Amino acid sequence: MKLQSQLNIAFISLLLVILAVTGYVIYSMILGMLINTEKTELQQKGELLVDVLNEQYQSQGGIQDFGGFLQDQNLQLFLYDRSRDQVLMSTMPQQYVRGFSANNYFAETQEDLWEAGDSKFVTSRILIYPEQTELELVLLTPLTDLQSVQQDFFRRMMLVFFIGILAAVPISYLLTNKLVTPLTKLKKQLKKIEKRQFDQIERVKATGEIKEVEQSVYDMATELNRYMKSQQAFFQNASHELKTPLMTIQGYAEGIRDNVFGEEDKEKGLEMMVTEVNRLKTIINEMILLAKLDSEQTEYQSERIDASELVSQVLDRAFPLVREKGLELNHTVDKNSVFFADQDKLLRALLNITVNAVRHAKSRVAITVENKTIMIEDDGDGVSEDLIPHIFHRFVKGKTGETGLGLAIARAIVEQSGGKIMVRDSTLGGAKFMIVFQE
Repeated sequence: MKLQSQLNIAFISLLLVILAVTGYVIYSMILGMLINTEKTELQQKGELLVDVLNEQYQSQGGIQDFGGFLQDQNLQLFLYDRSRDQVLMSTMPQQYVRGFSANNYFAETQEDLWEAGDSKFVTSRILIYPEQTELELVLLTPLTDLQSVQQDFFRRMMLVFFIGILAAVPISYLLTNKLVTPLTKLKKQLKKIEKRQFDQIERVKATGEIKEVEQSVYDMATELNRYMKSQQAFFQNASHELKTPLMTIQGYAEGIRDNVFGEEDKEKGLEMMVTEVNRLKTIINEMILLAKLDSEQTEYQSERIDASELVSQVLDRAFPLVREKGLELNHTVDKNSVFFADQDKLLRALLNITVNAVRHAKSRVAITVENKTIMIEDDGDGVSEDLIPHIFHRFVKGKTGETGLGLAIARAIVEQSGGKIMVRDSTLGGAKFMIVFQE
């Protein structure tokens, strides 16, 4: 069953339950409200009649004319004498008088709902001249009259509920359609992602949580597209980087096998083959390391690292290359700076960046540590604008680069350690690599 149908059924079912409970509660309460209202009206009518009777009683000095007056009122009532427990006058058939007397309703002043046979009546009792006599006027209304009003009200209420349901159905359809339509469109976009049709991804108009899901899907598609392209570029670059030394090795190997080279050329060829094999070994080892860094979280063993000690280790390892190139290597370290990361891997990342800076520097390299930021900069030619967005990708390298994996490895280590790496122009004239860790 489609989601829209499920939502409509759920909405209508919930509405029916609410209306059913509401109808039951109202139906149960309405009779009590009608009874109370009727008792109030009977009380008011009785008080008016008593006022008239009191005037007649005072002026005539007796009750012989009460009967005629009360008969003319077209009301269901009794005139009852408490002192003698006797009904003096009634506008109702005698069967009701006998039934009420048998149930002792006249003597029981607390009972408001009287029953005789299958009939029930709402009553109201008013004393006439309570200071002189115990005459009491009892007015009655059949409960069936109130039940007719109750049923009529209930029918009207059901009609309103029915109209409400009829109005709710199209409203429910419109609302669920507005909710489901973006999801349906989003499903089509996911199908495109499944088929890797990233260039055909379209934005879906939505609101609320669905908009957040749509944005997440769009971001995911963008990232997958970037990842796929980076993987394609990786394999293309990897095949190129591996193919070149292999072709060199193959050429020299075939020449030596076929005795094309002389003794001097053979020695040179063997030396070149060893060099290329070492280069292949370096590339393969770095590719394996990068794959592990990207896939194995357990490779990282975080610990507290003192910034001064870390920079000292970088300087010791970079010193031979710095001395060979005749460069000046300065460092400034905030002694209070500490980091939480895998020390060996962070050292590898900093060493890769430092060696990269030494390789491109003209005369000077500087390492600065301030709080949670590490900066490594040189006075070389810097990074070209078109290369900056891709500088940390695999096999991306400058003119004097080697494998093109050193900065990619550094980025993977820094990001897995909870930091962020970026490149900027340095005030020294070259490039400035910044590693920023969270506070």
